[in-house]
Amino acid sequence: MDPLNPNTTGVFSHSEFLLLGFPGLSKTRQFLVLPFLTIYLVILAGNSLVISRIWAEKSLHSPMYVLIALLFAVNISSTSAILPKFLLGLAFHWNQVTLSGCLVQMFSIYFFAIFESGIILFMALDRYVAICRPLHYHDIMTMDFLGRLIFIGMTRSSVMVIPLVVLASTVHFCGSNIILNFACENMGLINLACSDTSLSQIVGMAVRVIVTVGDAVLLVMSYAKILHAAMKIAVGKARHKALQTCSNHLSVAMMIYVCAMSASIVMDISVDVQNLTSAIYYLFPALIHPVIYGLRVKEIKVCILKAWKTTRSM
Repeated sequence: MDPLNPNTTGVFSHSEFLLLGFPGLSKTRQFLVLPFLTIYLVILAGNSLVISRIWAEKSLHSPMYVLIALLFAVNISSTSAILPKFLLGLAFHWNQVTLSGCLVQMFSIYFFAIFESGIILFMALDRYVAICRPLHYHDIMTMDFLGRLIFIGMTRSSVMVIPLVVLASTVHFCGSNIILNFACENMGLINLACSDTSLSQIVGMAVRVIVTVGDAVLLVMSYAKILHAAMKIAVGKARHKALQTCSNHLSVAMMIYVCAMSASIVMDISVDVQNLTSAIYYLFPALIHPVIYGLRVKEIKVCILKAWKTTRSM
């Protein structure tokens, strides 16, 4: 039975695939190693720096900063699920991946993406309680309650992602085994199937709509109410601080959802443009988050500067 014949059906199914990311740049792929390696190292360093400062400073051990640290940990985890394998493929042509490895990477990518969206919603809830019910903030936003929210977010991510992975694992791959992407995404994998994938496509679309559209609508509605309350309740410096905090969270959230929607729209453009858009979606937020929070959140900025001055004086 010929594995390269797309008309072949039956028992044959690929167990290994090739991640071809940026096929239009195959002759110059080595030149992509340095920029992507630099991006990865900057993501690791920037996000780790903020996490370490939040961990070290007891004054930052509050729900809002714990959520920021968790967001940065997700940034590191999501990029680490993609970039090391991609860099090895660029540098040494180690772009083979087994079906099980591909499914594990798919689970990791979507789990962290959905969990990230959940963290953004939890940040909105934290700001809502802080601004709209300030006298009850410490009674409501306890660490125990925060732990429950995190558990709910992880459960939601798992419930959404597991069906995608299970459905992808049951199809037969009897055509090409080349994935025209730098990571194992759901559509990139099931497009190689020779069996019916309509259910996988429906579930994948439903998950995408719920996360990118549903969560974005909830977020906008939440912050509209928060900003309305801030304008009515807070005055002077309190109002300015409330608006600045909300603007930080909103800029981070909108960046994530805009990148996600952009990655969904460019379906009929060239493969390299689609891959570039996917790379922006996966990497740009993780790259820019430390800049937004490190420079615009006063408490974090003060802690980072304090640590830097201590290091210089040693």
